[in-house]
Amino acid sequence: MFFSDAGDPRCCLSGDMAVVYQRRMSDIDPVELARALVKRPSITPADEGALDIVEAALSALGFKCVRLPFEGDGAEPVDNLYARYGSAAPHFCFAGHTDVVPPGPEDAWTTPPFAAEVRDGALWGRGAADMKGSIAAFISAAAQMIGEGFGGSISLLITGDEEGVAINGTRKMLGWLAGQGEKIDHCIVGEPSSSKALGDMIKVGRRGSINCVLTVKGRQGHVAYPERARNPIPALLRKLLALSETPLDAGYDRFQPSNLEITDIHVGNPAHNVIPASAMARFNVRFNPNWTGDAVDAWLRKKLDAVATETGAIYELKTLCSGDAFLTTDETFLKLIADNVEKHAGRRPEFSTSGGTSDARFIKDIAPVAEFGLVGATIHQIDEHADIADITMLRDIYADILSDYFRAGESE
Repeated sequence: MFFSDAGDPRCCLSGDMAVVYQRRMSDIDPVELARALVKRPSITPADEGALDIVEAALSALGFKCVRLPFEGDGAEPVDNLYARYGSAAPHFCFAGHTDVVPPGPEDAWTTPPFAAEVRDGALWGRGAADMKGSIAAFISAAAQMIGEGFGGSISLLITGDEEGVAINGTRKMLGWLAGQGEKIDHCIVGEPSSSKALGDMIKVGRRGSINCVLTVKGRQGHVAYPERARNPIPALLRKLLALSETPLDAGYDRFQPSNLEITDIHVGNPAHNVIPASAMARFNVRFNPNWTGDAVDAWLRKKLDAVATETGAIYELKTLCSGDAFLTTDETFLKLIADNVEKHAGRRPEFSTSGGTSDARFIKDIAPVAEFGLVGATIHQIDEHADIADITMLRDIYADILSDYFRAGESE
């Protein structure tokens, strides 16, 4: 049964959707809940019942749950979940995702990637650290808070699209929330922010990211008659060198310098004696708050225009910004998290902006947001795992964050 107390009217679920409910609603076992989630092969954008598990646990706690499926805009349909307990302010939100990346060759895993085996003090499986363990820890922490009673609201904003193109997930959920008049005051995203040990790092911002495709047009011809052709490859290389060898900036407070990395050069010419008609390259720019996506785009085109004038080469640049850089400056909120990390983990976390992007890049537009979760050393790898002790400690940290947060709200 979903809860072990058969006398409770909420004991109506079975199978892998199992949370250990020993005597009170506040006794949700985060490890067992994490195991139930890991067993669901929710590879983006498939859900495979993962959100059903989250919704069942939250509904039993008294959360009002709304499923938010979105589709369109050239992306696959995605199922999402918003759940809220309470209606008063302050409103604390936990955001995360139940989707996971593919496991790769399953025979390379020590145990099957969706078996959710517990051994050697760890939970093994795809999504254990990124980030089903964090979701389970937060639900367990919320159960404790509800058991104690508090004034305010707790919500979970859970998407099935974070590991994908992030079009029909959090971005559209936030639009729906705005339409409903929902206001979030603060948010923790449960990404595996810890580097080597639980609590050694909190992500307080992220760099922006812009993907670029550069195509240089030439004229096809025979290599023996170059005067009759126009080779696009030298022009492409000159443009790439002009971009990659020019620093964008020297850094920003809590941010490393912005960087441009070439990821692919493609011509697709199988013949040795033919000058190709075009050449293409892909590159990515990770930028700090010195820039916006539009500003990076303008900088790129200015540099490319200068080279185009010199070479006479015609080029086309397509850019797609997946999110601007941001830095959370609510020091009271960040201190609340850091104090409780230090209380339980015995270490003061570093405030970092390193790493890739997350759905925090969307949430930062509506509320102060920080990322804090399990150790990310094995995420997206074969044999991903999370320490059992860390999952339990993370629940305790989340619980005390909630307790202190609402206590502070009562004193205001």
